[in-house]
Amino acid sequence: VRRKMIKGIIIVNNHGKPRLVKFYQSVASEETQQSVIRRIFQQVAQRPDSFCNYLEGIIPEWGENIKLIYRHYATLYFVFAVDAQESDLGILDLIQVFVEALDKCFENVCELDLIFHSDRVHYVLDEIVMGGMVLETNISSILQAIQDQGKMHADSLRVGQGQADSADSTRQRLGAGNNW
Repeated sequence: VRRKMIKGIIIVNNHGKPRLVKFYQSVASEETQQSVIRRIFQQVAQRPDSFCNYLEGIIPEWGENIKLIYRHYATLYFVFAVDAQESDLGILDLIQVFVEALDKCFENVCELDLIFHSDRVHYVLDEIVMGGMVLETNISSILQAIQDQGKMHADSLRVGQGQADSADSTRQRLGAGNNW
């Protein structure tokens, strides 16, 4: 049985409001998920910024030996809950890659970007981590995949529009007008 190295990724603001939640190890109910988010926020937010960015977390839903590795940027905490065997510095670097990718996608990412473009934020995260396992850490590769996805989306919109235009022109040529 392969274990997941990353149990969950949570971004919360300074008031404990979740802005992104991705659990890679199941948490039973929505109520339990809210409890996990609250517990993680309480453990991280009470620490002064001068302390190190990792601590042994107490998350009973994920078992013992869980570490909370986090970075605090302006109004947001980026928190990764991981197995105790994971490298603290490696996960801090992964958080940095994630934040840099978001910065490039949103030109200085802010809390509102996470709220109003959650689909894009999840897409960026999915390029980096999938199923609790790290997929990619090279920022150039991540940004290229995101750019490629953006191009495919734009092309699909253009193709869809082109088909609508050609259907309209076909109706006109057949003399059916817009009543067809």
